[in-house]
Amino acid sequence: MKTRNVFYGLGILTAGLGIGTAMGLLYAPHSGRQTRKLISRAAEDGADFVAERSREIRKQAGDAFERGKVLATKLVA
Repeated sequence: MKTRNVFYGLGILTAGLGIGTAMGLLYAPHSGRQTRKLISRAAEDGADFVAERSREIRKQAGDAFERGKVLATKLVA
């Protein structure tokens, strides 16, 4: 009985994978090559965004550090 349930479950899983693959191929908005290019461009854009934000945050942190040094110097003097 357990073996039959396992095979039934595997059959359903296989059918679901097949149907999902077929639907994905039928409804894909772009070819594989175009999709890979879009993903690559999106990844590059994301990396550029992260790099730019990192530079901005690093500058803001440096500015805050300098303001803190000035304030600490005034408090100690």
